[in-house]
This record gives sequence, C-alpha cells and structure tokens, in this order.
Amino acid sequence: MIVVTGGAGFIGSAVVAYLNAAGEKDILVVDNLADSAKWKNLVSLKYLDFVHKSQFLARLEAGDFGRPQAIVHMGACSSTTETDGDYLMANNYAYTRMLAEYALEKDIRFIYASSAATYGGIESGFNDDDATSLTLKPINRYGYSKQIFDEVAIAKGWTKQIAGLKFFNVYGPNEYHKKDMSSVIYKAYYQIGDNGFLKLFKSHRPDFGDGEQKRDFVYIKDCVHVIGQLLQNRSANGIFNLGSGAARSWNELAAAVFSAMGKEKRIEYIEMPAQLIGSYQYFTQASMKKLQAGGISLRQTSLEEGVADYVKNYLMAGELRLQDRQF
Repeated sequence: MIVVTGGAGFIGSAVVAYLNAAGEKDILVVDNLADSAKWKNLVSLKYLDFVHKSQFLARLEAGDFGRPQAIVHMGACSSTTETDGDYLMANNYAYTRMLAEYALEKDIRFIYASSAATYGGIESGFNDDDATSLTLKPINRYGYSKQIFDEVAIAKGWTKQIAGLKFFNVYGPNEYHKKDMSSVIYKAYYQIGDNGFLKLFKSHRPDFGDGEQKRDFVYIKDCVHVIGQLLQNRSANGIFNLGSGAARSWNELAAAVFSAMGKEKRIEYIEMPAQLIGSYQYFTQASMKKLQAGGISLRQTSLEEGVADYVKNYLMAGELRLQDRQF
C-alpha cells in the first residue's frame, strides 16, 4: 500500500492520478475534505480507502494499515497568508515529524513536501544543499513551519533516508479548489475570459521592467514524474528543489496564456500594493543539479508547452481533472 496524505489536494491528487496511470490502486488517501471543493479531485481516482487526517496517525500506529510500502506526505496548510502560527506548527511541522519518525522506525519510504517559501525573500542562491538550508530565513509563518522540519531532519541525519521537495510555483490541473492560492495561470485564464485583458503589477525597481519580474513555474505533470521516480529509487535522499530550473517573466506567462486561448495579448500594468513593495520577490529560479545528481530525470516542460496543455486540454474543456486525460 502507498499512503498519500493530502490526497485530495492539488499535488496529492495528482500523485494518486500518476500512480493510477502506472497501474497502482492499492492506495490510502488521507485528507480533510471539510467545506473545500477538493473532493472533486477524488472523482474517478482509484484508491483502496479514505481516512480523515485526524484519525490517520492513531490508526497507523495501531497497525490498521499493516506496513505501507511508502508514505507520500503532501498534506499541509499551504496558505502563505495563514496567520495562526500554532495551527501551522501543529499541522505542518508536528504532524510531519510524527509521520517521519514512524516511517524511519518501520523502514518505510518517506517523501514529503517542503517548500520554496523556506528561501524567504532572497533573489539568488536558491541552492538546496544542507549547509544553505540551515541558514534560510523564511518571511512568513507558512515558510517557517516548513523550514523548521527541514532543519530537524538535517540535524538528526534523517535526510540520508528520506526525500523532501521544495516546490516552486506549481501550476496545472487539480488546483481549482485553491481559490486565492491557485496559480497565476489559472487566475489569468478567467480574468482574460471575463475582461479580455490581464492585470500585472508594475515594477518598482529600475533593473526590472513592468511585468519582467521572474518566477520558476513548474508544471504539475513534471512534479509527479519526479515523485514517481523517488518512490522507485530509495537511494535518492535529501531535500531537493523542484522547479523547472528556468526563471520566466510574468509577461512571458501572460503571452503563453493569451496564445493558448487564441486571444490578442492585452496587459494592463497596475500599481503594486504598498505593503508588498518592500518584500516583493523579483526573481526565483530553482537549482536542479542536486536532484539530477541523485539519479532523477527531469521532464522540464517549457512554460509555453505546459500552459498550452493546461489551458487547452483542461481549463477550456471545463476544468477537467488530471486523471481525465492520459499522462
């Protein structure tokens, strides 16, 4: 059995879809559906059972699920604007630590979601070596709740046996329930559809033109391709960046969305909110060397290819799920 926590969420449900496509159905989905629309991500997925996250740890320790082959821990509060620090520490740090300790004790493959938010406000040196990871200073509570587990895992030597992934700007099918935390591609599609144009922030730095701020956008299909390999390759351990390895501008992203929708590019540059001006990141780009050195191959779908696939085959088709199309 493979356990996928956060299995109804964006990345978690994509992992289940990837496993299904590979013929795997002996899967336990762990999540909290509550009032979220993410339950729709589970429709047509094949899995053995669903367990609420509040019941999972106790039942796991009681042996209700036997000895799982692997635990893919994608469950977390992923809101970078969450202000309840105690909730984040309980949900993102303590829960992850308990799962990791159990997996290590039972020799179960453990793959977990860290985050590029651990890098804080830096705009260079996105290196995922342990020495750098121990010096990072996140700028929000979410990033800190992820960073503290990374630090503990390194200090205790766990990173020699487990794999953590610092996801950069992930986009693609199955993110539809995320609302304000959904990707700019998703938001742009509907903004363009409703208004015929897209709003982007003006730049407040002379070294970046309007819309030339850059991010590392990575397609969800590329992410689950990596996770699939990590499940097979237990010697690939450590904390790894997971991005495309290429920084692309908001203007390039906008052009890709307009092109995929078959519409003329129309961009309106608006003032950045005052509270963002001092902390806004103008550049992110994942170094992917460590993951490749660990024997993991990368798909590296270009921004244009990923956006075209997402818009044409999923969004324009009525928000199809990842599992509704062939990988």
